[in-house]
Amino acid sequence: MASATPEKGRVSTSNNYNDVEQGPMVPTTEGPAHPSGIGNPAPMGLFAFASTTFILSMFNVQTRGITHANVVVGMAIFAGGLTQFIAGMWEFPRGNVFGATAFSSYGAFWMSYATIFIPASGIEAAYTDPTELSSALGIYLVAWTMVTIFFLLAVVRRNVAFTALLTFLTIAFACLAAAEFTSSMKVQKAGGVFGIITAFIAYYIAVSELLTAEHRALVGLPLGAY
Repeated sequence: MASATPEKGRVSTSNNYNDVEQGPMVPTTEGPAHPSGIGNPAPMGLFAFASTTFILSMFNVQTRGITHANVVVGMAIFAGGLTQFIAGMWEFPRGNVFGATAFSSYGAFWMSYATIFIPASGIEAAYTDPTELSSALGIYLVAWTMVTIFFLLAVVRRNVAFTALLTFLTIAFACLAAAEFTSSMKVQKAGGVFGIITAFIAYYIAVSELLTAEHRALVGLPLGAY
């Protein structure tokens, strides 16, 4: 049960919904209060994550016959990468260790993933054997599957929405890793489907966070507190 006074580092609003990063919100009639002087960067990070994941996942299921995902590189660098990394840095002064770690980590993931497909990096060119490149990408994705599992364990009982987000993201990473190892288009498309689901869950949480920050919002989206 929420205490009568806001805890340090939490955002208080008139909507009694859950802050995805901080836990239960404390109702108040005084509008948003940010004790640290820093607003909640979670919506920004989540929108960036959701949009980049959605685009890449649509490419992975070969929407409209698209077989090359290079268009996502710019999005991965600046939205999925830089924007999320900045959101993570803003979470540190708010005292939100999980938010800072997750946003910074996935921001780094997107920037590193994009770098692989930039010709000037020479990463793809270093692999003359396509099978070797696929195996290397598979191992890369396995590492991020494990990281996502660790994040999932940290929030498994925080709220339903965030648990679902990381569960589907874990499955998406696992499918994409398996697709690289097996060269299976069906498995890649499965990973794309789970990625699309992940993106829409992230959009939902981002909108919920945005509405919660506005004490005069007409509606609110619950995140499913346990």
